[in-house]
Amino acid sequence: MSRNIVIIPTFNEKDNIAAMLDCVLALPEDFDILVVDDGSPDGTAGIVKEYQSRNLNRIHLFERKGKQGLGTAYIAGFHKSLDLGYDYIFEMDCDFSHNPHDLLRLLESCRDQGADMSIGSRYVNHLVNVVNWPMGRVLLSYFASMYVRIITGMKIMDTTAGFVCYKRRVLETMQLERIRFKGYAFQIEMKFTAIKHGFKVVEVPIIFTDRTKGESKMSQGIIKEAFWGVIQLKIGSWFRKYKKYTTSPERT
Repeated sequence: MSRNIVIIPTFNEKDNIAAMLDCVLALPEDFDILVVDDGSPDGTAGIVKEYQSRNLNRIHLFERKGKQGLGTAYIAGFHKSLDLGYDYIFEMDCDFSHNPHDLLRLLESCRDQGADMSIGSRYVNHLVNVVNWPMGRVLLSYFASMYVRIITGMKIMDTTAGFVCYKRRVLETMQLERIRFKGYAFQIEMKFTAIKHGFKVVEVPIIFTDRTKGESKMSQGIIKEAFWGVIQLKIGSWFRKYKKYTTSPERT
């Protein structure tokens, strides 16, 4: 049986975290949880600790001081998950924009269908599966992904998606210390790097629903980083050698 862990970065998510933990723990497959909390002043970490006391060995908490960025939260979570020996490592938001039940579909894609990295995609087959977003934000996200595809040459439709499953060998092969971006550019960089290493990356269609509780962490700085970061990423790849993953009998 595979060992699965879901990394959930949090900052001021007290309105969502308990319901999210309940939902993930109730899934028919076992998914352990690692919450990476950036010093939430609203008591998010305290709620997680209460759940830890009732769910020994299934919930982990990594507390950090202050907001350090989404990318660094995930990198810290990746290292912790690898150290703990997990086979499949997931990224997911805490605000229910990602449906926890879709974890099962991402897992199936990697564990049973030969993907190395599966992405919960809002834009597969040119459909826009987004609920409760204003049209301006839908267009910004959709055309941002188009811009990324043009600059990087990636074929992925939803390049900024943050709902992802990795086989551990993907994260072991990547030089995580070289992942540099913190916001949405981090999501782009992870996909681009996985593809450059020769891993099979697939998109699984999902319906993305905007948060109803808590506040969005989107900012102009995050958008700016993504815009310029894509260019830096592409140019940097011209001068970097990527260790290609070697095909083995295990891989299908």
